[in-house]
Amino acid sequence: MAEAYIIDAVRTPRGVGKVGKGALAHMHPQHVAATVLKAIAERNDLDTRDVDDVIWSTSTQKGKQGGDLGRMAALDAGYDQTSSGMTLDRFCGGGITSVNLAAAQIMSGMADLVVAGGTEMMSYTASSMQEEMQAGIMPLGMGSGNARLQAVHPQSHQGVCGDAIATIEGFTREELDALALRSQEKAAVAIAEGRFDKSLIPVVDADGNMVLDKEEFPRPETTAEGLAALRPSFEKIAQVPLDDKGTTFAGLIKQKYPDLKIKHVHHAGNSSGVVDGSAAVLLASKDYAKAHGMKPRARIVATANQGDDPTLMLNAPVPAAKKVLAKAGLRKEDIDLWEINEAFSVVAAKFIRDLELPDDKVNVNGGAMALGHPIGATGSILIGTVVDELERTGGRYGLVTMCAAGGMAPAIIVERVDDFVD
Repeated sequence: MAEAYIIDAVRTPRGVGKVGKGALAHMHPQHVAATVLKAIAERNDLDTRDVDDVIWSTSTQKGKQGGDLGRMAALDAGYDQTSSGMTLDRFCGGGITSVNLAAAQIMSGMADLVVAGGTEMMSYTASSMQEEMQAGIMPLGMGSGNARLQAVHPQSHQGVCGDAIATIEGFTREELDALALRSQEKAAVAIAEGRFDKSLIPVVDADGNMVLDKEEFPRPETTAEGLAALRPSFEKIAQVPLDDKGTTFAGLIKQKYPDLKIKHVHHAGNSSGVVDGSAAVLLASKDYAKAHGMKPRARIVATANQGDDPTLMLNAPVPAAKKVLAKAGLRKEDIDLWEINEAFSVVAAKFIRDLELPDDKVNVNGGAMALGHPIGATGSILIGTVVDELERTGGRYGLVTMCAAGGMAPAIIVERVDDFVD
């Protein structure tokens, strides 16, 4: 099997995902996606006629984010028309999956040069979801409103699922808040030390005016006392009636876990931030990279996908990590850096506890509680982040995984390299 190499990775800063408050909120998703596609082509002097495919992730594919964003953004970025493009949806996990599929194409010998990545403008999709909820439409990722599927696999609101898992696993509000504070502290250090600078691409408008050149979401002033004062976000949502039968988000979980009394412990401070953003990762085969003078930064070691209980929804990362480790023939002790998306604090807390991981190897530059989670783009962002950090620290292996709606988790292991593997 051929090897697949990461040549480069770029991303935009993450902007607050609220209309009227976020710097990117007025931008078209296609323009934000084109920003990173153009940057990765220019930084690597790509002849875009050679790009076999652009594999893109966007979770909410409708309206401005519909119509195959990967293809349209590539054209907007000036790619040659012969460079094809597609867009996929694995909910939150799509940004990892786009890279995994690109690697698989190269490793199978069916492609030599692929750009993978993702975009999510949550300033746009969050308002759209709110409109759906007000209209009584169950958002995607919650069984899509299909009564037959919900009867077999009840799927609730992700925040309510997070609270349910915390209750089942015995995590306290104090423990989850402490992890959120640590995320903010780590992010503040990373930003101050310029650890993200290598991959960060400023967003400019069509006239070349600066729109955003730094992270907009982090709150370095966060304190334990401030977090403790925040009210739970999902207590009221849990009781929202979803149909004329009085079904609620909490009730959907209780269909499978009837004796569970959910304690609501997640809030805006210990949940992932609502943000806008985009990321791109350039992958190439050894033969193509050598022939075009490209220097590899990392090698794809193994990828995996894992399903789990769709009702609790967020518990697949641990088995996904174990599965990809087994595929790679590695032990957890071999991994120098771990990136687990902080969709909710309990996801990271359970991952760290169940795998018995040290703090200084997990989300070392902060996570989504501090930096935000642009759904379809986050996985690609994290892959770029782990490559940058492996280079900064001299580590060898990095593992990235994340929960996704429907009870899924993709995973990937990358190896930092200075040259091609023989």
